[in-house]
Amino acid sequence: MSVHGSSTDATYDQAGFGAPVRRGERPAIVVVDLTTGFTDPAFPTGADLTDVVEATTRLVTTAPDVPVVYTTIAYTPAELDTVAWLHKAPGMRALEVGSEAVEIDSRLPVTDADHLIVKKGASAFFGTGLAALLAALRVDTVIVCGATTSGCVRATAVDAMQSGYPVLVPRECVGDRADGPAQANLFDIQAKYGDVISLDDALAYVGGLK
Repeated sequence: MSVHGSSTDATYDQAGFGAPVRRGERPAIVVVDLTTGFTDPAFPTGADLTDVVEATTRLVTTAPDVPVVYTTIAYTPAELDTVAWLHKAPGMRALEVGSEAVEIDSRLPVTDADHLIVKKGASAFFGTGLAALLAALRVDTVIVCGATTSGCVRATAVDAMQSGYPVLVPRECVGDRADGPAQANLFDIQAKYGDVISLDDALAYVGGLK
């Protein structure tokens, strides 16, 4: 069943969008901002992302040899009044360095072998060392999980593609505070930037690596 109508489907087909990406043999899983400030609805930026946390946990524990990179957004007190994004989205001022809001959700199976990227913007690549880290790990495919689908997940997927990486987004491993923006952005990612796949497909992919 078409999500956006047969006219949209025909337009995108004519444009040549939606071809599948190639899948490499050295993927990394980038878990974007599954921090308490986004997974706990008690915070201004939060929503109940329990299902996303559980699905992501299944994925990262299926292939322990696949590198995992977690990201968090965290601002210093000085940045709270200078970062332009915080004027547009003032609810994110709760994401202050040292606060509970910026901690990785304790339900995720973080280990000492995992990597942590602290970012100030939407994309996990912008202004961070993520591209250099992936190069050092000799990664050839990026699996993007996390929150929010319409914001930091989409921005990370776009920058991963622009950095030369095929992108996979397991649908069950991403979440948002509203379904409409989430579905629209999954549609756009699938059309232009990566493959939106099922969790089962992602598990089979990482589980089948040599």
